[in-house]
Amino acid sequence: MEWNARRLEVVEPSPTLAISAKAAELKKKGEDIVSFGAGEPDFETPAHIKEAAKKAIDKGMTRYTAVSGTVELRDAIITKFKRDNGLEYSRNQIIVGTGGKQVIYNFFLATLNPGDEVVIPAPYWVSYADIVRLAEGKPVIVPTTKADNFRISPAQLEKAITPKTKVVVLNSPSNPTGSAYSRKELEAIGEVILKHRVMVLSDDIYESIVFDGFQFSNLAMLSPELKELTFVANGVSKAYSMTGWRIGYGAGPLHIIQNMDTIQSQSTSNPSSISQAAAEAALTGDQACVAEMAKAFQKRRDLIVGLLNEIPGVEVNVPQGAFYVFPYLTGAYETDGFKKLQAASSETSKSKLFCAHLLDKYKVAAVPGIAFGDDNALRLSYAMGEEDIKKGVARISEMVKDFSR
Repeated sequence: MEWNARRLEVVEPSPTLAISAKAAELKKKGEDIVSFGAGEPDFETPAHIKEAAKKAIDKGMTRYTAVSGTVELRDAIITKFKRDNGLEYSRNQIIVGTGGKQVIYNFFLATLNPGDEVVIPAPYWVSYADIVRLAEGKPVIVPTTKADNFRISPAQLEKAITPKTKVVVLNSPSNPTGSAYSRKELEAIGEVILKHRVMVLSDDIYESIVFDGFQFSNLAMLSPELKELTFVANGVSKAYSMTGWRIGYGAGPLHIIQNMDTIQSQSTSNPSSISQAAAEAALTGDQACVAEMAKAFQKRRDLIVGLLNEIPGVEVNVPQGAFYVFPYLTGAYETDGFKKLQAASSETSKSKLFCAHLLDKYKVAAVPGIAFGDDNALRLSYAMGEEDIKKGVARISEMVKDFSR
């Protein structure tokens, strides 16, 4: 008897979580590991949010809620969309899930039929393609370039869309590159979307972490016609440093939300009632904490970009948001030392080999770029203290220089 489901043949465990787990295990053993792996803010959840959770427990708010979330939280999400994005949604157009990942997963389960195509610009968040496969869809990966700051062009999108295309994924600011689309760029993409009448998954989880005065926009904000074709996924994990609370949310056309509610009712049911109370406080309370964290991330971005660009053979763009850099290693790959490492290894991915050697010999954890669809790079999260950033980049620099000796 075959015990394993065949759907497991098309997916792999999340590489970002695997790297973070391995780094944590090595730290427990006493090794001095600098981990750039986790996509997780290092700040404490703000005090007023934690206090709201404590009060919810004391008030006995420990029962099941509606599958799609409490009325209070969905109303807070409606207020957030109106306040921050100028978007109007009704309560039955909002769904709350156990993290942004579940919201995206349920969206694809609710929209895709076997063979439906989903256009995903690369580099991409590691889970998009595997979630699409689990939903029996077909990922259509469109490579972008460092020269274009990793943004898909309207011409590329036009070429990628076929009669089988159901959804286009846009993540801005992006994980792993930190690149973001301006309103003007989105308007050009929106013309292609309207021409072909395909759906858009707008993953806005890093919306509030933007730098240098960048003005965030998504396709739903551009016109009522585009709003009807856009599902917006967001959450409180990144903006409010609430990764462990597991609250994500989405907004979109009524029929999609209803179908997602049906799916969720047969899987997890409602998200944690206590976490929902905390998320409500996050969205309706003082937003100064969000700006303070974004300011700190910008300072760290400037630090890590400057240090990386000093390493021979390494090049990195300046991110417009999120808390990641995606340095290109093309020069480092051409060194004699790296070529010798390749010759002695059975690993065919350059970025996997680079990151394995970096962790094994130099005690730095990073995620290989191949996990995001681009083997030329690696992803570093700078959600850490400045001294750790300096120490970690110094070790990367040491390794690259050792390759050149």
